[in-house]
Amino acid sequence: MSTTTPSAELVRADVADLLGVEPAELDADADLLDLGLDSMRIMSLVERWRAAGATGLEFADLAEDPRLARWTELVAGAGA
Repeated sequence: MSTTTPSAELVRADVADLLGVEPAELDADADLLDLGLDSMRIMSLVERWRAAGATGLEFADLAEDPRLARWTELVAGAGA
């Protein structure tokens, strides 16, 4: 059984993909909702990251603080 979680690079790449930007263009402290993410896209990320090993991740965790830096912390630690 795998206990890995998505990497910080994967989190950044997935968010950038949904926003249609390059990963390097994302500011870790920018509000991702202001950049165009909506609840449907956030849910798709939750499902994607759960499937990749972040099994404890919840939608509310991401919606509460929609910054890439916080999401990276949550996703990297969600499987622990």
